[in-house]
Amino acid sequence: MLLKIKNNKPSLKGRIKVTGSKSETNRLLLLQSLFDTITIKNISNSDDAAVMEKALTSTEEIIDIHHAGTAMRFLTAYFSIQDGRKTILTGSQRMQERPIGILVDALRSLGAQITYKKNEGYPPIEIKGKVLTKGHVTLKANVSSQYISALILIGASFPEGLTITLDGKITSVPYINMTLQLLLQIGIKANFIGQEIQIFPHASPIDKKEVTVESDWSSASYYYSMMAIMLSQKPTVSSQITISSYRKDSLQGDAVLRKIYKELGVLSRFTENKLELYLNPEVNLPEILKLDLSNSPDIAQTIAVTCLGMGIACDLTGLHTLKIKETDRLEALKTEITKLGGDIEVTNTSLHLKAQKTTLNRNVTIATYHDHRMAMAFAPLGLCVPILIEDAGVVSKSYPGFWEDLKTLGFEQEIIH
Repeated sequence: MLLKIKNNKPSLKGRIKVTGSKSETNRLLLLQSLFDTITIKNISNSDDAAVMEKALTSTEEIIDIHHAGTAMRFLTAYFSIQDGRKTILTGSQRMQERPIGILVDALRSLGAQITYKKNEGYPPIEIKGKVLTKGHVTLKANVSSQYISALILIGASFPEGLTITLDGKITSVPYINMTLQLLLQIGIKANFIGQEIQIFPHASPIDKKEVTVESDWSSASYYYSMMAIMLSQKPTVSSQITISSYRKDSLQGDAVLRKIYKELGVLSRFTENKLELYLNPEVNLPEILKLDLSNSPDIAQTIAVTCLGMGIACDLTGLHTLKIKETDRLEALKTEITKLGGDIEVTNTSLHLKAQKTTLNRNVTIATYHDHRMAMAFAPLGLCVPILIEDAGVVSKSYPGFWEDLKTLGFEQEIIH
């Protein structure tokens, strides 16, 4: 679906409800499969969560997780400890190009039986589940946090628990902490001291526990972006967006949005479980926004596009994991921002955008590369110029109601084909 969007309204006002965090949901679904006394509320309505839930309840030998990278990593660990069960994990063509070798090597060192069906280091993989009795593994600390979280999630099932030693500088710490906090919430003991994570064994049943998933901060990022761009377009106009349900003491690393967008004139206020976004017209906008996003790389696309729409330069670093996402997100950003008239350079770990001095090119078609975040990150530019989003339905991976929610904020939409 090719979707044309624009918004010429004088202000942004509306109330949005975002469903549960995909990251929290997928972790809790796996824990629920291991400890069935857990009840989960406000589950994400994303495709990724649906794929995860279906895989965990499936009795089939072949499990196809399509584009769901989190599911691939978490399920690789999960099926490794399903004693006596044989599972083949596969996915889309892009998924078969995304590396899994670091996690497989770690699980093999713990005694897991995993073989590659096609290319060494990549899905599809065949897993013969067994009881894993070795209790210690070492991983490079700068790998995707999902590899580390996958091991943490199964650690309590080991007879003696699991100790994970991280070698080098640790990245994506908030996601590791999120996983550990969810374990603690359901009653599993764990700690993270220095370079070592320890998960204690939990053989007895977990007490009955109801866990409510906080709404997704990554999804909230697009509304922060809209507000910031609106400030640059109409600085004297009052705008306010209320989104729910969020907590001030969030477990999600992307909650750093509050601090980042404060620099761009967007203020955050919590009222009960609602997050109110409003503008600070007195803000002194930076000439260049410099950020290390190694702990929250999923919001890099949103921030880069926000700066493009505001005419602000940015230097974003710590982006090494973006090369192996749904697409190579750095190269994708470079291509699409250039189409719009932006001046951008990328490396394997960083992005550098120059300040935009002229109006963005109109009616540009943004390719999304099967990547939900490409579609949603560029959508706020409809406040600047009419823009077309290719394969707009890709947003269902994490936020199926995105386009409908944008209509409530005044975004006009036309399906071209």
